[in-house]
Order: sequence, then C-alpha cells, then structure tokens
Amino acid sequence: MLTPQPFENLTIGVLMGGRSSEREVSLRSGQGVLGALERLGLRAVAIDPATDLIAQLRDAGVAVAFNILHGGPGENGAIQGLLDTMGIPYTGSGVLASALSMNKPLTKRLLRSLGIATPDWIEFEAHSLNGAAEAVVRELGLPVVLKPFDQGSSVGISILDAAGDVTREVEALARNYGRGFAERFTGGMEITVGIIGCGKRTRALPVLELVPRKRFYDYEAKYTKGLTELICPARLSEDAARQAQEVALAVHCALGCHGISRVDMHLEEAGRVWVHEINSVPGMTETSDVPASAAAAGMSYDDLVLEILHSALPRLAVARAGEPLPAM
Repeated sequence: MLTPQPFENLTIGVLMGGRSSEREVSLRSGQGVLGALERLGLRAVAIDPATDLIAQLRDAGVAVAFNILHGGPGENGAIQGLLDTMGIPYTGSGVLASALSMNKPLTKRLLRSLGIATPDWIEFEAHSLNGAAEAVVRELGLPVVLKPFDQGSSVGISILDAAGDVTREVEALARNYGRGFAERFTGGMEITVGIIGCGKRTRALPVLELVPRKRFYDYEAKYTKGLTELICPARLSEDAARQAQEVALAVHCALGCHGISRVDMHLEEAGRVWVHEINSVPGMTETSDVPASAAAAGMSYDDLVLEILHSALPRLAVARAGEPLPAM
C-alpha cells in the first residue's frame, strides 16, 4: 500500500496555471491536487510558471515538483527539461515521452508503425496550404475532424460536414496555430482509458464512456458540469473493455510514458478500437476523466494524487544519491 511517508518533510511544489490555452483548467486541477496533498499531511505550495518559475522553485525550497500543467511547456517536455537541469524530481513523464505525446501526428506515426489502429490523417502548415483543403476532402471524406498539432483539452478541434467549411477552417487553424492536421472521422462510442502506476503497478483504469450533450467532447463539454455524462465502467462487454484497456496500456508503454496518462479512443460498432491521442498530464478537476475512472476502481481522489506523486520516487532516489537524473 502506498503511503505519504517518502515525501514527509519535503516541500512539494504543485506546478499549475502557466501560460498555455489550458491555464484555467490547470489552475482548477492544481487546486484539487494541492488540497489532496495537504489532506495527506504533506507540505505543498502552489507554483505558477506564468511568472519566474526558477525563482519560485528556489525561494520555496521545492524538493519535488507535482506537474499538473496542461498543454504548452508543461506537457511538451520543456518544463521537464528545466526540472531535470535543476535537479528537481517530478511526477509523470519525462522529456521524450512528453514531447512525443504532445505532438499528435508524431504520436500517430509511431502508433501506425506498431500496428495500433489510428484514423488516417493529412498534415498541413501555414506556409503550404495550396490544395490542402481539397486534399483533405478528397482523401479523408466528410465529415472530417480538424485539429492543431499540439493542443490539449480539445482546444481548436472542429468537426466539419461541408467542403466549404473545410477550406475556411483549414486556413483559420493554420493561421491560429501555425500547423494542423485533418483526421478521418470515426463513429461509434467515445471512450477514454486512464493509465496509472509505475513499474509492475502500471495498470489501466476502468474504461470511461463519454456521452457529451454537444456533438463531441470539446473544451466546453469537458469542463462544464452537466454537459457530458461520464459512464464508468463503460457499457461494453468484458472482452471489449479488456481490449480497450490493453490498447491503452500498449500506447502508454510505446511512448515511454510514466506514472499517469490518458488514452482517447473510439470504439466502432464492429468492435475495432481507434486511438486518437494520448495525454501525459490529464486533467484532475472535479469533472475530469481520470478521477472518475479511478473512483470506479475504488480509489479516492486523494489515493489517485498519492499514486501520481509516487511516480516521482525513482527520480527522487537518484537525486538523493547525487547522480544525474534519468530520462523517463
């Protein structure tokens, strides 16, 4: 059984907020984590990288960082690299896994190479849009899904039914984010699977079924109470649920994620699982998916926070031994 004991007498810095488009969600997640750590009897402080991160970490005497920064530097490897350089152990995935998982097309290429089903896609950039929209409609059909390369919480995602809309939105996406991609639309049940634990404890949580009141599980549907019904365990057969969990665990391991992740998928009526993306710093708000799945597995919110905190232990052990921190 995990206990807070390894972290007693240490200052835990909860990294929350930041400057990404997901700042407000990260602040909500961070407040939840901060409260859980305090209930566990641990010394925790809020650290917001929107201002001088290095000075905050040093002034607070942070010995371990609990990373709950969604999107941007907190999820693309930048914060992880800084913490590695400063010798501060932290929760979750390291530089490489964070960078890989944040780049959605790169993730899809890796999954495709391993034989893990992911919908067909076409990439485009702001400086080379000539014919891009036409290629999207011709090769992927309609409806089609447009996404930024590296945003979380469904920021910037749209589902389009008309060719004219595709032309307009491809240009808007490229203008707003520099680059984006179109993904073939997949129907069926929208599901997500959280992965938690380290080493032999790494495991998949129960499959969560998402039933948004809107067309899809967008930013508003994710973080507004009442806009999405979370059903856990999902209304699946044991075999289908096991398949989804096995696929999610394979994705987590393939990208080298550590401690926690969440894999977003669709399950077709025929039974095929399509993987869309993996999130290395999933939300921890009162409406978030992973806490809901953990609750279905019999874990309290505080239990979940403690398990994520324990993902910092390998780095903490190395730091205490005075050796270089390993990439995880």
